[in-house]
Amino acid sequence: MSELPGRVRRAFADHGSFEPVADDVWASETTAFDGEVAVQPDDDGRIRFDVRVRVPTLSATTAGDVADVVEEGWYETFELRVVDVGGVTRGDHGFDPNVDRDGDEVVVEFSVTDVNERRGVDDAGALINFVEGTYVQGVIPGYDYTDPVAGILSAARQQGDGGAF
Repeated sequence: MSELPGRVRRAFADHGSFEPVADDVWASETTAFDGEVAVQPDDDGRIRFDVRVRVPTLSATTAGDVADVVEEGWYETFELRVVDVGGVTRGDHGFDPNVDRDGDEVVVEFSVTDVNERRGVDDAGALINFVEGTYVQGVIPGYDYTDPVAGILSAARQQGDGGAF
């Protein structure tokens, strides 16, 4: 693997939504979930952005019990929604998303390859935000949620009230 071009590091620094966590990995600072982007140059001059977002399962973020059938239905719906990623990115990408359970988390992975590093960084950020938005769409009313979902819902309510408490 060759050295990561400085232009990629500058694109992440200029974006403002990411912080470096390793030489070739950046973490999203704008989502309540764990979103990371691992970057590597391809042989043809393009840059590959491997996006990974970890979100809690429904039962991991509720204060009470969640029936197995509800948990399974929630997961299946989330998976169907999150793989329907068309139109989210600026670049014209074909996606083959991967969605897997890992204990109390769901891991969503996308890969983007682009010659334009700034568009690639923008697209990586858009994918992370898309996963968060898709997750929030799937929140089921009637449960008492814990963080990070409780915080997201509280912020949304405040925003909906014009910021008033």
